Amino acid sequence: MKTNHKILVVDDDPYILMSLEFLMKKNGYDVMVARNGTEALEIVNKQIPHLVLLDIMMPDVDGYEICKHIKSSAQLKNTQVIFMSAKTKETDIKKGYDLGAALYVTKPFSTRELVKQIKELLDK
Repeated sequence: MKTNHKILVVDDDPYILMSLEFLMKKNGYDVMVARNGTEALEIVNKQIPHLVLLDIMMPDVDGYEICKHIKSSAQLKNTQVIFMSAKTKETDIKKGYDLGAALYVTKPFSTRELVKQIKELLDK
């Protein structure tokens, strides 16, 4: 069941990070984790993930900035971005999609549904 897809999980909540890392590995993905925006930027520039699961509200660099960086980089432009956020206002969600996100998932979310959506995105 191993895929060759690399997924970067970015969240400043250690419990969310741990559970998503476990879940993605269990589903056969090659997983990298970043605890903040600075780490995420360092990783995407070196590793080029296929998909980034991205929290928006983080203490240093927010998810919107990271998404902008990914979408403006020639080598990262094919990287899919899924925002995971407690920000549920329509303006926040619209901003996420406007920046190029493939999906915007509001917290709390169904992990089963998330895995299904990731699989669909990566199998395109």
